[in-house]
Amino acid sequence: MKSSDAFTGFFGPRTFRYGRRSYGRSAFAAALGVAVWSGAGLADEASDKARFIGGQTTAVPKAEVRSTGGESSPGGAGYRFSVANGDARVPVVVVGGEPWQMGWQVGHLLKDEIGRFVPAVVDGFKKELGLDDAELDRVWSTTAAFTDDRIEQELGGLAAGSGVALRTLQHAHCLPLLMPYSCSSIAAWGAATADGHLYQTRNLDWSLEAGAHLFPALVVYLPAGGHAHVLPTFAGFIGANCGLSASGLALSEMGDSSRKEMPYNVQAPHFTTWFRTLMYDADSLTEALDIFHRTPQTKRYHFVFGDGRTDRRAVKILSHSPEPPPRNIRIWKDNDPTDELAPAVLPQVVYQDEGRGAFGPLKEKHGTLNAEAMMDLACRIPIKGGNVLNAVFDATALRLWVTYAGTDAEAYQRPFVFLDLTTLDGDADGNPDLVEKSADTNGNGVPDFLDAPGAVSGR
Repeated sequence: MKSSDAFTGFFGPRTFRYGRRSYGRSAFAAALGVAVWSGAGLADEASDKARFIGGQTTAVPKAEVRSTGGESSPGGAGYRFSVANGDARVPVVVVGGEPWQMGWQVGHLLKDEIGRFVPAVVDGFKKELGLDDAELDRVWSTTAAFTDDRIEQELGGLAAGSGVALRTLQHAHCLPLLMPYSCSSIAAWGAATADGHLYQTRNLDWSLEAGAHLFPALVVYLPAGGHAHVLPTFAGFIGANCGLSASGLALSEMGDSSRKEMPYNVQAPHFTTWFRTLMYDADSLTEALDIFHRTPQTKRYHFVFGDGRTDRRAVKILSHSPEPPPRNIRIWKDNDPTDELAPAVLPQVVYQDEGRGAFGPLKEKHGTLNAEAMMDLACRIPIKGGNVLNAVFDATALRLWVTYAGTDAEAYQRPFVFLDLTTLDGDADGNPDLVEKSADTNGNGVPDFLDAPGAVSGR
């Protein structure tokens, strides 16, 4: 079963099924209350160099809005700016502190977007899936028992900072457990790349009708404990559909579950929450795999885990929880003759594209792959008709390029924006945020990454 089958079954041309009930497209569109995908006026599919690297700059980003205190603040700090390329513009939020504090800062700095998006999308999916609040409460209470406490604490802070009810946010974070979707990923490193860096892609192929792409956000976390990390996400969603940590760990996911298997197992954390655990805690690919093996799984997935700094390699994982051991977990290294895609395998490359054409370009460009080539590949292999987000991570240099769908074009047709984590310096004191982090070494009540004289301005 291809994961594209799962995608087609959700918001497909006719109906889809949750449990024993079938529903059409109109309920979601009527309830969402935001502009949804029109499918009209699609942009030219041809890629060009400006689309990939336009907007890339070595200049230090400047904070447009800072949040460092005030009567309502629980502590921590955060700031916001935007990255742009042509008509693509994506807000970046950098937050630091304890989990609740970081959640509050994200909610505060994205308050308008969260308020416009999350309640509407939850209402739309409830109608489309035929779910009520009681059922979503049951799903959340079940999965929350398996979920990292730091994520639950952050969610509480997000509610307090954004003004959106905690129950609504919990329901939003339940929804990925209940739906099928599909994606793709490639990782290349060492001799396969021009500079030896580990590059990893992620395609998120999902419902454009949900309108999530209209509320994009890059969120950078500088936690009081654990590794800094960045999520290409959507306003109000703190789970990681993919991400990159300061330890050099890059994470990507591909959904394989058919709608025929709905409803899915919820006695486990969703991958978007344990991805955050990996980014918080794993120093290397080896440690990430150890945490993965100790984590219960919900349904059928493929994952790509890459490590650009310590182990300097990547693996592809099949995780099909409905299957009994040992068929439920398989892990492939590069050039593995047992890989499900063999013999279409290469040294220092792992990938999952369901035969959508990655192997030819990977073989042709092997040894010269770089960020631009990986962006081009990411735009060749999505499931067209539902390409919401594409990302490329340089897990060695801690850089990323991201493109989101727009109002009339899918992600593969849109410009990439660029972010270099190593240049972030919220208080412009010459000390990068990744170095200063969220400690308060001078005791002034403001985390070091935003405490330079003249930089503090509450909101």
